[in-house]
Amino acid sequence: MKNLYLRIYATVVVLLLLFAAASGWIFQRHMEQERVRAESVLTERMGAWAELIQRSLPDHDQPVDDQAAALREWSQRLRLPLALDSEKGDRIAESESFVRRQSEGNAVRGVAVRLDDGRTLWIMRPGLMRQGGGRLGINMAQVNGVRVDGPSGPSGPPPFLPFVPPAWQQGIGFVVVLAILFVAVAAGAYPVVRRLTRRLEALKQGVEQFGAGQLHHRVQVTGHDEVAAVASSFNVAAARVEALVRSHQSLLANASHELRSPLARMKMAVSMLEDAPPAQRERLKHEIDTNVAELDALVEEVLLASRLDAAPTPGGNERVELLGMVAEEAARVDAAVDGTPTTVVGEDRLIRRALRNLLENARRYGGREVEVTVGSQRGQGAEVRVCDRGPGVPEAMRERIFESFFRLPGHAEQAGGVGLGLSLVKQIAERHGGSVRCEGREGGGSCFVLALPAAL
Repeated sequence: MKNLYLRIYATVVVLLLLFAAASGWIFQRHMEQERVRAESVLTERMGAWAELIQRSLPDHDQPVDDQAAALREWSQRLRLPLALDSEKGDRIAESESFVRRQSEGNAVRGVAVRLDDGRTLWIMRPGLMRQGGGRLGINMAQVNGVRVDGPSGPSGPPPFLPFVPPAWQQGIGFVVVLAILFVAVAAGAYPVVRRLTRRLEALKQGVEQFGAGQLHHRVQVTGHDEVAAVASSFNVAAARVEALVRSHQSLLANASHELRSPLARMKMAVSMLEDAPPAQRERLKHEIDTNVAELDALVEEVLLASRLDAAPTPGGNERVELLGMVAEEAARVDAAVDGTPTTVVGEDRLIRRALRNLLENARRYGGREVEVTVGSQRGQGAEVRVCDRGPGVPEAMRERIFESFFRLPGHAEQAGGVGLGLSLVKQIAERHGGSVRCEGREGGGSCFVLALPAAL
């Protein structure tokens, strides 16, 4: 079976069949033991009754009326239908209850008890000793010296299920109950199993659609069981994969767009280089060098952004003295540094790259007055503030400025750059469990605040 629900349902049905077969076998064994025990007890009881009645009955040579009166008296005392036959098989007497049982259609004449003097005592208790169609299940036995024969008389009506073995006739009701129970459980198990596997099929179809390129597709989450947990986990993973793929698509599209400008300028400079006079050639070579450097920076930042997207968790546990690193990077752009020594844990190279991007961004857009402050953030982490006196960032764009390839209007033409510097700062900060934000500076300009957890 290829379908999961058929395999589960078949398993349930087979287990039910095994349970029913085992229960039926155990019940049959129990019924057989009970029947044997009942026959033994009944045989002993019949023998005791027969012995008691034999001692109390008049002898066989006494008048028939005396024998009949004694028999009827004991029938009333023991509340048993009784009858007595002579040695030759002629009926001597029978109780009213015995006659009434026979008149009601009971074909059983009773259990034949052979007395010592040759007479035959018939004892009939249909309520306790009837078996099948009315025959008595008592075999010949010897109890207390009295011989008890098996049932005699007509065999009674045939069983209502002739194809069922007689030994099973007593347990047919139990078998019917088991069959009904089996059908009920099997019918009730099917919708439960089918509902479970239908949800698994929906999850399978959702995975296939997502794998076929429908990144927006999500599966429906129903219930609170393991299948629902798997569906919920799939939706979370699908959302992350979609965001990552969209980010890479956007990065690739923007990078392709950004590559066109320096390549176009380089192409134009190369085409003009051959026919240009010597004085102009130096300027064209400088333009080519500048564009090559811009392309190199763009490729490097694109590769770094891709690597950070692919491995968003921290990969280093180096102890970095933040104030010393800030002083080294600030010297490259001639920025003022102040603060207290603070140690953080992370990747030295990435933290240095984040500080360098912030300082270069401040120098490019914020003028000559750049100040850097290193301190503690409420005693829980380190905080680096890079402040400038540039035109500032409008409040509505202070979040978007950290997006890939986003630049303020006019800044690309004014100061260059590829639009990935601040996006890398945000990725590096989040990789180390920190954050970065942009604030307005009193008196004009902006402050970029890099927060990182302090070392323990």
